[in-house]
Amino acid sequence: MRPIPSGDVNWAHPLYRYGNTYFGEESVHTGVDLGADRDAPVVAVADGEVVWAGYGLYTGTRDLSDPYGLAIAIRHDFGYRDQVLYTVYAHLGDVYVWMGQRVTAGEEIGVVGDTGHASGPHLHFEVRVGENRYYASRNPELWIVPPEGWGVLAGQILDTAGRPILDNEVTVRSLETGRRWEAWTYADQTVNGDDVLAENVALADLPAGPYEITVVYYQRSRSASLWVSPGQTNFFVFRGSRGFTIEPTPPPPDLVHPPDLQ
Repeated sequence: MRPIPSGDVNWAHPLYRYGNTYFGEESVHTGVDLGADRDAPVVAVADGEVVWAGYGLYTGTRDLSDPYGLAIAIRHDFGYRDQVLYTVYAHLGDVYVWMGQRVTAGEEIGVVGDTGHASGPHLHFEVRVGENRYYASRNPELWIVPPEGWGVLAGQILDTAGRPILDNEVTVRSLETGRRWEAWTYADQTVNGDDVLAENVALADLPAGPYEITVVYYQRSRSASLWVSPGQTNFFVFRGSRGFTIEPTPPPPDLVHPPDLQ
């Protein structure tokens, strides 16, 4: 589910997505910011157990100066390939749960605030895989279910030698409406691509339809067209001078080579 219900702002801030630095002014972003109004409800995105509630999430000690401010962490009842899944809700104005409490998807756990390192009211939301640590994050835009009829776009932006290109702008334009979206490839260190996709850029909440993707490589704009299908992650690869490849979303390795059950 989305950590903020419909009716309030519940989509990622477009200029400070996962892996971005806000044009070099901030540290590498390990989550997404949802700019809802102060006191907007924050809900658990799935069933699980509260493993942190209060100040001090970053250091693991009760610290009122912690950059996350009032925060909640939930260990969920499902994960990925034997790795536990955690979600984090930060900069809260109030917390309605306690450590050890069981919560269900959609249950209100707090409200939007601006505690910690925050320039104004918003929810900082993270997904962590394997460990409840700052360095175990994944891109939440690949985990949150898009609205009905909308899809998600993810890709690898690489140079001709196959190395990830850092902090590079990617422009996505609807060929039906002309609306434009902007995203930036992940900065170095701190963040992680998905274990299967190995993406270094992602953009959620795109209405299904035809799009044009543009990447500037060595001062030359290169573009390709693709169709964003609803309810799924649509995948592409850019390889420098070799250009774009529009590819089916890679399936998990366990589906490619299923285990022998005999």
